[in-house]
Formats: sequence, C-alpha cells, structure tokens
Amino acid sequence: ARGEEERQEGLIEFYDSFKEMFEFFCKNTTIHGTIRLVCSDSNRMKTAFWTLLLLASFGMLYWQFALMFSQYLAYPVVLTMSMHSEPKMFPAITICNLDPYRFELVSEHLVQLDRMAEESITFLYGINTSARLFHMNDRNIHVQGLANLSRSGFKLSQNFSLLRMSDLRSGKKHSSVGFRLCNSTGGNCFYKTYSSGMDAILEWYRFHYMNIMSQLPVIINISQHEEHIEDMVYSCQYDGEPCRPSDYVHFHHPVFGSCYTFNSKGTDPFWTATKPGIPYGLSLILRAEQKDHIPLLSTVAGVKVMIHNHNQTPFLEHEGFDIRPGIATTIGIQQDEVNRLGGNYGKCTTNGDDVDVKLLYNNSYTLQIRAWHSGAPLESFQRLRKSLSLFLPSLFPGHCFYQLYNRLRNHHLNCFDQCPKPCRESLYKVSAGTAKWPSAKSQDWVRQALRHQNGYNSTSNRKDIAKVTIFYQQLNYQAVNESPLLSENLLLSSMGSQWSLWFGSSVLSVVEMFELLVDTLVLSLLFCYQRLRAKKTLRVSPTIPS
Repeated sequence: ARGEEERQEGLIEFYDSFKEMFEFFCKNTTIHGTIRLVCSDSNRMKTAFWTLLLLASFGMLYWQFALMFSQYLAYPVVLTMSMHSEPKMFPAITICNLDPYRFELVSEHLVQLDRMAEESITFLYGINTSARLFHMNDRNIHVQGLANLSRSGFKLSQNFSLLRMSDLRSGKKHSSVGFRLCNSTGGNCFYKTYSSGMDAILEWYRFHYMNIMSQLPVIINISQHEEHIEDMVYSCQYDGEPCRPSDYVHFHHPVFGSCYTFNSKGTDPFWTATKPGIPYGLSLILRAEQKDHIPLLSTVAGVKVMIHNHNQTPFLEHEGFDIRPGIATTIGIQQDEVNRLGGNYGKCTTNGDDVDVKLLYNNSYTLQIRAWHSGAPLESFQRLRKSLSLFLPSLFPGHCFYQLYNRLRNHHLNCFDQCPKPCRESLYKVSAGTAKWPSAKSQDWVRQALRHQNGYNSTSNRKDIAKVTIFYQQLNYQAVNESPLLSENLLLSSMGSQWSLWFGSSVLSVVEMFELLVDTLVLSLLFCYQRLRAKKTLRVSPTIPS
C-alpha cells in the first residue's frame, strides 16, 4: 500500500481550491513551460519570470492570429498560370466594308448635312469640296412602312456649327477649331476644341449623323436590300475548305457599313482548330474599295477586322484594326483565358444576370455591352432621345448626350462599379505581318482569275482588293486562374504552426485549455452555491440561550 493514494481524475474535477486545480493542470498539460510555474513555486523570481514569459507568448500568439484573420478577411488572391494544349474553337471574326447605307428615310437630311459640311469647310479653309467629297446620288435604302423623316418635324440644328475659337481651357491666345453646344434655353453649354481641324470636322459631322440616324428604329429590317457576301468577300477558306453559307451572319453598322461575322456562335465542329499555322487558318480575299459614300464618317480606306469571342457584340469603334488595300496581311493569334473567383474575392459576373444595368444586346456579357457605354453611341443616342421625349420633349438630346459622354469619360458615372468584369473571359493577343499583294508580276493573272470567277471589275488603277489570313500561332494557350492566397485549410495550418512555435503543443492542448475553463466555471459555481447555502443555514438556525 502506498503511503499516499494518488488522486484519481474524474469526469469533472471537484477541487478544493483554485490553486489545487491550477497545479493539477500545470503538472499534466502538454503545453510546454507551464510545469515551470509549479516546479519553481519556491522561487518567486523564477515563478514571476515564467509567468511573464507565458503571458508574452500568449500575447504574441494572439497578435499573430489577429494578423492572420485580418489578412484572411481581406480575401487576397494569387494568380496561377498554366499551359494547356488541345484542339479548340476558332474565334469569331467580324469584317466590315466601311461603306454605310444611306437610308431613304433620312436621305434628305444627309444631303442637307453634306451641304452644311461643305459650307463649314469652305468657311474654315476656303476650299470648295462639293465636287470631290460629297456624293449626292449614291444608293439609298428604302425601308417599307416608315415615313420620310421630313414629315416628323425633325430639323438639323443650325446653331451647332464649326467655329474658330480660343482655347478656353488653357487660356491660349491662338484660335483653334471647335464647337459650342448648349441646351434648348442657351445655357449649360458644352465646349469642345481641337488642335486639328480635321478631328473637329469629323466629330462635328458624326454628331449630326448620329442625331439623324437616331430617328430610325433601333432594329431595321434590311433583308430585302442585303448584299451578297460575294460583293465583299471574293474568296473564303478555312482549314483549306471553302466557307459555307451557314458560316457567317450579316448585319449593318451605321458607321462601318455592311459587316459579316464568321463563326459567331462557336458551336459548329467545322471551326474546330486542330493544327496551328497559316495553311489551317481563315483566308479571305476582300473587296476594299476606296470609294466612301459618306467620306466624313471615316477617312480610312480598306476593311475593318475584329477578332472577338463567340456570341459577343463587336464594338468596332473601340476594337479591331484596318486592313489596307493592295496588301496581304497575316494575323497570328494567341489565346489567353482568365478565370476570376468572384464572391468575396472580387466583383465579377458569370452571365450578367446579376448586374442591375439594362443591356443593349442579347449576347454574352462584356463590360462594353452595358446600356450607356460609349462603345455604342448611336444606340445610346436613340434610347436617350426616346427617353427624353417622354418628359422633356423640347430638350436637345445631343446636348444631354455630350454631357453624359463627358461625365463617362471623366469617370463620374461609376459605370465600372456597376458593371463588373466577367468571371471567365478569353483574350486574344494579335501579331500581324504585311506584304504587297498582288505583286507587280502576278497582279494581272490574279485580277483575271477574280474577274472570271467572281465578276470582279476594276475601273481604276487604285488598289481595291486585299488579302487577310487569320490563324492560330500555336494551339497551347495560357490560362490565368485566381485562387485564394489564404484558404480555410491554409489558415488553420498557419494557426497550428504559430501555436506550435510559441507553445510547442497541438490541437489537443487547446482542448486541455478548454477543459480548464470548464473546470474553472464549474468550481466557481460550486463555491458560490456553498456560500449561499452557508448563509441560508445561519439565518434559519435557532438562537442558543445563555
């Protein structure tokens, strides 16, 4: 028999005092250093030293925990890049001929605008351009069911004209070309000056052109006047095979003219790219006449080309590039994919359904497809005029449009806060090379072949055809993925590492500390109960007579 029985540990310890409970914890816990508090109780200096050391360790531990949680709640991300190599779908390709229609509905006002432009250029530079720039007898597209615009009471503003004016913003004395646009009462004026008169004329003409075209319906059925693709595309081949009628869709852009989009949906296996290189890309021979029906809309001759994602509205004013006539252009593309986390890690949207902004087009979501984006000025202008006519019919919509556009350009509309980035998007990096085509020795037989096969007829010595080849440089693509910098697992792992660093213990030590807290709470309640019971006993006990 032992001289002193060892104390048996029960489910809940009923210690005689807090000192006994604390000594039992220090002797049996797995936390390093606590036993020194008991072993050194005879030396108060050592006890105080180890007490301060443990408290400092606790302080450092929870300071590190606070830093970890603050970093975790900031939801930082890290970008990881990976390379993939597999067959993939060819991107959508949009081409435009820079030859917009003149609709009969607005033809009278377009003629009037040409005359105003002629007068303005004569006033500014003393040059008569009527015989060289403007074409009054070009084709007009008639749309059935719509009355002529002159019957609707619409009039071009005669007060919005080009002027030579001082640079009001910089205070310089020399004059520049610009315009002043005010509201219907002559107040709240918008000033715009240009150092180049050419830029001022183009902007002034485009403003009036948009004001005229905004009278047309947003959607116009021009199927009866739709051009055949052979009028613009003399030859089309993809992966060595001729293109089919189902491979393209036609639409009309008010500024860039007749446009065709190849592989717009991206669902046809015909457009699956299995090999990189020029022979396996899209090869086009295009008609690129230098005859502009509306020359002040664009001073560029050639073809507009844009490479974009499937089911995406091409914003040709802000993206794409021009193909020069008489040139063979080879365009190599390299695809990158970006995947964003969204949620707490950043604002992004999957398909735009959660964005509280009305979209102009029923296509896949992009930042530019929101309702008031400057990439679609004509559509915005039409909707603006329609909205204003409901409650302010006398207000000049062009003034409001420019004020709105100016606020957008100066980042006062918070459009990017309302319209987040897509959570998943494909980006195309482009590299191009050019060469003279056809060459001097081959141009005769090339033109003869086009003449017999496509009815090509050139009436001038100017270059009016172009060749473009678009191909994947390589099929491997780079994927950029966002991942949490500090996930839940990493957070717990880091906390465990800090706990081991400062106390050399594990998660079971945390359970021991929790057990100590429970025992402290139970022991406190028991002591309180004993005191209350003792007081009650003293009150009810009889008084002993002397």
